[in-house]
Amino acid sequence: MVTPFDQFAADFHAFRTNDPNARLNLGLLDGLGALPDPRLETFAQDVQTARMLLRQLAEISSADLSFDQKLDLDLARMSLEREVFDLTLSIGGRLVAELMPRAGDDIGDGIFMLFINDPRLPEARLDDILGRLEGVPRHLDAMLNRLDTPVARWIDIELQKVAGLPELIGNILGWAEGEKYSKFMRLCAAAEVAEGALDDYAARLKQLPTSTAFAVGDASARQIVRLRGIERSLEELHAYARRFLSETGGQIEQLRQKLVVKYDLPTDTPTEKLHSFLNERFAVKPPDGRLEGILDVYEAERSRVRAFIAERDLFPIFEEQDMKILRTPAFMAPSIPAGAMMSPPPFRPGVKTSLIYLTLSAELMDEHTQLGIPGMMIHEGIPGHHLQLATAATHASVIRRHTDAMEQAEGWTTMLEDYMLDLGYMGELTDEARFINKRDLSRIGARVAIDLFFMTGDKSYLDVGIDLDLETDDPFVAAGRLLKAVTGFTDGRVEAELNWYSQERGYPLCYLTGNTLVWELKRDLAATNAGKLDGLALDREFHRVFLQAGNMPVSFIRRVFAHAGLLD
Repeated sequence: MVTPFDQFAADFHAFRTNDPNARLNLGLLDGLGALPDPRLETFAQDVQTARMLLRQLAEISSADLSFDQKLDLDLARMSLEREVFDLTLSIGGRLVAELMPRAGDDIGDGIFMLFINDPRLPEARLDDILGRLEGVPRHLDAMLNRLDTPVARWIDIELQKVAGLPELIGNILGWAEGEKYSKFMRLCAAAEVAEGALDDYAARLKQLPTSTAFAVGDASARQIVRLRGIERSLEELHAYARRFLSETGGQIEQLRQKLVVKYDLPTDTPTEKLHSFLNERFAVKPPDGRLEGILDVYEAERSRVRAFIAERDLFPIFEEQDMKILRTPAFMAPSIPAGAMMSPPPFRPGVKTSLIYLTLSAELMDEHTQLGIPGMMIHEGIPGHHLQLATAATHASVIRRHTDAMEQAEGWTTMLEDYMLDLGYMGELTDEARFINKRDLSRIGARVAIDLFFMTGDKSYLDVGIDLDLETDDPFVAAGRLLKAVTGFTDGRVEAELNWYSQERGYPLCYLTGNTLVWELKRDLAATNAGKLDGLALDREFHRVFLQAGNMPVSFIRRVFAHAGLLD
């Protein structure tokens, strides 16, 4: 018998899989031969469906539901409310969708996934790519018709992404030729038409009147935070940033004093010069002289991390998981500052495989050193994002496999960056790695401040105790000065970071917020279990419950620990 809960879960799944790119990212292998529909009418229909599902959810009696089912319904409710909010969010009387062109993502993301991370035979994958390429002109026309005075910065981001698509299309053609694809000539014709349409689209984008305002306002910013399951006010989040940057600044200064003595440098060597010195001293030269050769170094580090973890039995790691380490494709590079991870498709059977992207360029080589590479692999791979999201992808709950909980994910990974150093992973280079890590981790304090500023338009959120000249009317210049001051990032990385912050409202602040909440959870766990669990035994139990709970905000995962009898 199908219960009301089962019917709702099925209807929720059907709604969340009605978009071709969503289906692909979730691991479904049918209905993939078309591009997403960018029309506003489609968004309005999605809003109507989400509201219908919310009414359906409200009619389910909780009397006979288990703890996990009740938790799932609360997650689904938050997810649907957020969907409605996001699709109806406006700036200056226009929907955000009217201000933000996304053809580069809509076209590139799906084709790249079909190319690089699809278990089907090449013929089937190329058939779907062919269908998508043939739909490019229609998609681009619909995208242009959707736009109404778009944000100038977002036009620039779109132009960069679109400029990278011909390289991806060229790679597809090379692959298809090697596979002797039966419709190769038709694919070539579709590619030629698509590239012409992309050129025309870029030219027409440049002619559009643009705006500069992209803040959604204080009330909407508070809703964005609430609908991520973060039970903190904007003022509390800002206070987190001020405290974190102050404390981290103090730690960096202590490490600076130790390291200048260790390396016989002048005692007044500034933090920035010490950072440059360490980057140069511990630079990694690609083994074969090619930038892509750096990927081999990451693969070696991946093995070293795994061995360290296995020796101490720190985390529950299941065998049916894997990850591919790849160079960031050109069309994605404008929004991936240094590295990123695409999580395993949760509804695809078999090995749960993540894609880890590394953005490689001569300018960004300082991001890839003997001191920085371990932190990147810990954060993106095992025990970081890959392990957490691969484990979550095996959860029995359909709703949890659909849930997006970035402060849980980013809180987990940023906590681990410190935790693994605390356990001695870097050995005699612990101070050096921690100095680099703290400099890099300072970004999460700046991210809170910039995210709050970008969402609300209130520049006072940039005041986090850093002495800066913020007298500028350009929000990207002001935000860039803060980010540069606390991290020392290259100009290219600063630009990419700010591109991302401006479009992913509420996500950048998840790093520090999640970090704070995860450490609070672990401290509360230790206090509750004092005398019963401590040391590595406490760590193992924390890791087990956290990972096996699946995707959910930290406020929800506290309920899981309490239900397990591990929290008061």
